[in-house]
Amino acid sequence: MITGVSSYSFSRLVQSGAMTDLDVIATSAEMGFKTIEFAGLNPGEEYDLLNHAARLRAACAEKGMSIVNYAVPADFLRGCGGDLNAEIERVRREVLVAVALGAPAMRHDAASGFGLDHAGHASFHSALARLAEGCRAVTEFAADRGIKTMVENHGYFCQDSDRLEALVCAVNHPNFGLLVDIGNFACVDEDNACAVGRLAPYAFHAHVKDFHKKSGMMPFPGEGWFRSRAGNFLRGAILGHGEIPVFQCLLLLDAAGYDGALCLEFEGMEEPLQGISLGHKYLKTLLVWLRSVKS
Repeated sequence: MITGVSSYSFSRLVQSGAMTDLDVIATSAEMGFKTIEFAGLNPGEEYDLLNHAARLRAACAEKGMSIVNYAVPADFLRGCGGDLNAEIERVRREVLVAVALGAPAMRHDAASGFGLDHAGHASFHSALARLAEGCRAVTEFAADRGIKTMVENHGYFCQDSDRLEALVCAVNHPNFGLLVDIGNFACVDEDNACAVGRLAPYAFHAHVKDFHKKSGMMPFPGEGWFRSRAGNFLRGAILGHGEIPVFQCLLLLDAAGYDGALCLEFEGMEEPLQGISLGHKYLKTLLVWLRSVKS
């Protein structure tokens, strides 16, 4: 397994204008990351998405970095005004951006929010066939272009490990798998290690992330905290500073045969460059431990 970083980790700096996508590449390379994932692109007014993607691909090659994944939003329940075919076509166009990036894989969402405000799909079970139809249509298109596709445990409605396993089995396509984010299961109050153990065999890609946790029985802790589905409190943490069993989850991924990239995703309140740097240092330490356990 190699260490990578998600461009999302730099999003506060990009949104403020302090960094560009090209700066993210240069900084990631300086920090020693071997690969990068782009969570959306920021071409500005001078370039369209495809041309900007080609620029980023060239910049990564110059720095000796690969691009492991391209992550985009999608919603096969409510996207494009609830028009499933239109949303499928929109997500297929994003596959062409992944091709321009030279990324071998693309993560898209299946649904977002709690999924309760789409007529006829108040439960995950009732929505499963529609979600699988959308995911299958995208992955068939992507397979013809050499791009694997996946969904992530992300966005509440499609986040629990049993729901994701049901979705990947319903799609039932060798080109379709999962992006396993070891931290995100806390957002639906699921035991992280149990969830990773269930989904590791389906993993095409992985995020490493940490969270601080507080009980929902306490008063709202204040700025930076958000609620899990069960009403507990979470706040993004520097990797190793929170309560997610990160090393245990890495052991489970390794035991399942996962040997791809581990992309750091930082979303804490700390200054991003410090948070990313400290998280990367900790992740590299964990990989040394992992190798020692295996030897």
